[in-house]
Amino acid sequence: MQVQPGGELFALASQSRITLDIFNAVIKQNPFLVYQLPCYWNVQLSDHTRSEKCYKDVSDLKVIHWNSPKKLRVKNKHVEFFRNLYLTFLEYDGNLLRRELFGCPSEADPNSENLQKTLSELDEDDPCYEFRRERFTVHRTHLYFLHYEYESSSDQSDVTLVAQLSMDRLQMLEAICKHWEGPISLALYLSDAEAQQFLRYAQGSEVLMGRGNVGYHVVYKEGQFYPVNLLRNVAMQQVNTNYMFLSDIDFLPMYGLYEYLRKSVVLLDMANNKKALVVPAFETLRYRLSFPKSKAELLSQLDMGTLFTFRYHVWTKGHAPTNFAKWRTATTPYKVLWEADFEPYVMVKKDSPEYDRRFVGFGWNKVAHIMELDAQEYEFVVLPNAYMIHMPHAPSFDITKFRSNKQYRVCLKTLKEEFQQNMSRRFGFAALKYMTAENNS
Repeated sequence: MQVQPGGELFALASQSRITLDIFNAVIKQNPFLVYQLPCYWNVQLSDHTRSEKCYKDVSDLKVIHWNSPKKLRVKNKHVEFFRNLYLTFLEYDGNLLRRELFGCPSEADPNSENLQKTLSELDEDDPCYEFRRERFTVHRTHLYFLHYEYESSSDQSDVTLVAQLSMDRLQMLEAICKHWEGPISLALYLSDAEAQQFLRYAQGSEVLMGRGNVGYHVVYKEGQFYPVNLLRNVAMQQVNTNYMFLSDIDFLPMYGLYEYLRKSVVLLDMANNKKALVVPAFETLRYRLSFPKSKAELLSQLDMGTLFTFRYHVWTKGHAPTNFAKWRTATTPYKVLWEADFEPYVMVKKDSPEYDRRFVGFGWNKVAHIMELDAQEYEFVVLPNAYMIHMPHAPSFDITKFRSNKQYRVCLKTLKEEFQQNMSRRFGFAALKYMTAENNS
C-alpha cells in the first residue's frame, strides 16, 4: 500500500472526526449525559453584546476564551481588564508552572528519580556546591521558537554557524545575518517575559524576518549561573548540516566566510579527516568600525592599531598558537599544535564532541572543549584567508563575578583540575601533556 505525503495527518484528522461523530451520536441519543454549564464558564470576547450578558461583574467569570491577541481590540465594557490580564499572564515566570503548587499527583519519572539521587549525593557543605549542582539543572527548552526552513546542500559541504546569547546581546543578530548568509543555529537564554520581548523584536525586524534559515532555540532561565556550555550544546544538537562553525555572538565573521568554509571542506577533505579548521580571531575597541572586506584591509587596520589580535591586551595565550605572524603572509592552510589554554573558534564536523556542562558562567568553557578535540586527535588547521572580529560591549555579569569573587575563581580552578583528572582516566598516558602544560603555564 502506498501512502501519499501527508497521508498520516489526513488519517489522524479523519479518525478525530469519526471519534467526534461517535460522541455526538451518543449525546444526541442520551441528552441526560450532558450537564450544561452557565455561559460564564466560557465567555468569548467579541463585539456582540451577548457575551456581556453572561455576567454582571468580572468577578463572576470562570473562563475567558480568546484565541488571538486581536480579540483584545473588540468593543467590550471590560476589555481593559481583559487586556491587562493578558499582558500580566505574558509576564509570568513559567518556572512557577513547573512546581506542584496545588499538590496535583504525578506519575514517577525514572529520569527525575535518577536526577534526585545524583543531587542528593552532592555535598551541600562543599563551597562549590552551587557550581556542581548547575551541571544537573533541567531547563525548559523551546526548540525552533520561530519558523525555520532549511534546504540541504547537494554537495554535502554546508556549514551552520552556531552561537548562544542572552537578551543583552540581541543587537548583534541583524549584523551577523548580514555577514553570514548560511544557516544559523542560536540558543537564547531568556526568561518568559524576555522571550515575548524577543518575539516582538524579531517580528519587527525586516532582516530577521527575511531569514528562514536561522533556528532560534529558547532555553528558559533557571539557576544562578549562565549555562554557556549547555546553550552551545542545544544549538549544536539542532544543526542540520554536516559541518558547523562554532562561534560566539559578539563576533562578526568576515564577508564571504560561509562560502570560504564550504570550499575549505572540499579542499581539505574534511569528510575523511578529523580536522578543526581555525578561523583567526581579531578585535576592535571601537564601536564604529569600517569592517575590512579583505585580508589586506584587515592587515592595514592591524598595523594602524584599529584592530588587534583577540585578547592581545589581557589573555594572549588563548589564541597565541594560531601564530598570527605566520598568518599574515600565509597563502595556504597550515597546521598548529595544541598548547595550554588554547581556545580558537573552529569549524568541525557535526558529530564532534559537545561542550562540558560543568563549566558555567565565565572561564575555561571553550578551553576544555578544544582540549577534548585535541585528545580525540583532531588536527588544528589555520585558514589563511579567514578571519572574524570581536565587537566591543559591556562586560557580562559572569565575568564581573569572576573578577570580583575569590570563591568563584577557586571553584573554577577546582573544576579545571577535576576535568583534567577525568581526561587522564579517559585517555591515559596521552592526556599527561595536559597536566604538565598546565603546571608549566
